[in-house]
Amino acid sequence: MLDPVFLRSFVTVARTLSFTRAADRLGVRQSTVSQHVRKLEAEVGRTLLARDTHTVALTPDGEAMLEFATTILDTGERALAHFRGARVRGRLRFGVSEDLVARLPTILAGFRRRHPEVDLELTVGLSETLETELDRGELDLLFAKRSPGRTGGTPVWHDRFVWVAAPGHRLDDAAIPLVSYPPPSLSRAAAIAALEAAGRPWRMACTSGSLSGLRAAALAGLGVVAHAETLIPAGLVPVAGLPRLGEFDFTLQTGRRALTAPAEALAGAILDSAATLQNRIMEP
Repeated sequence: MLDPVFLRSFVTVARTLSFTRAADRLGVRQSTVSQHVRKLEAEVGRTLLARDTHTVALTPDGEAMLEFATTILDTGERALAHFRGARVRGRLRFGVSEDLVARLPTILAGFRRRHPEVDLELTVGLSETLETELDRGELDLLFAKRSPGRTGGTPVWHDRFVWVAAPGHRLDDAAIPLVSYPPPSLSRAAAIAALEAAGRPWRMACTSGSLSGLRAAALAGLGVVAHAETLIPAGLVPVAGLPRLGEFDFTLQTGRRALTAPAEALAGAILDSAATLQNRIMEP
């Protein structure tokens, strides 16, 4: 049988993509975590993590093991919670921005397995719209881009907007065609502000309320998109020659009321998986 101690060390490394951060989170030495991962790899006879002096990444076998290990550990935690009476119950109104929702199915599925008595209500939308709903008390937890000038919340990772388009998309001297979310989109506002500050003419080529709509329009060659660098949609590539865009944070924000047990549990799951939610860590 696979040792749950080894599995927990492996899962923590896989989620943080760092042996050092995993050791800090588990409260053990880094050498201990490394030993656990090596023993797990020896037990299954496969390399689960590709690592060098600077990076850690999951191998295809590691991706498979992460799914198995998460299921095994979740089952153990659910059994303990059942017999210890530590079940999380209640309603959780969770808001998530459109560009993030595609990264959350595994986290949300794991959350529902661990906490089947939580009534989860998911709302997907634009960050600023969701912030308004949070302020009105209509959401308990929000995972989205933080608006400029807004304070509070727990940063999950720092990001920046970049221009992306279909491969081979060419810019000319005419007005820049924009593909964007409708107002009050933060990426839309950043794109227009950057172009106008640089004196570049622009026109709105496509407006869509969904990420799939933006991606389809961009892949069809309708224009360029301002998008979070760590979440660039599949098939789109960065575009050079346009003004630099701004930076921002993806954050977890809570309402004015005290954090509920379901909200605290989901926030913890997202923070634990922050590294694997991103395509890559931004270069400084």
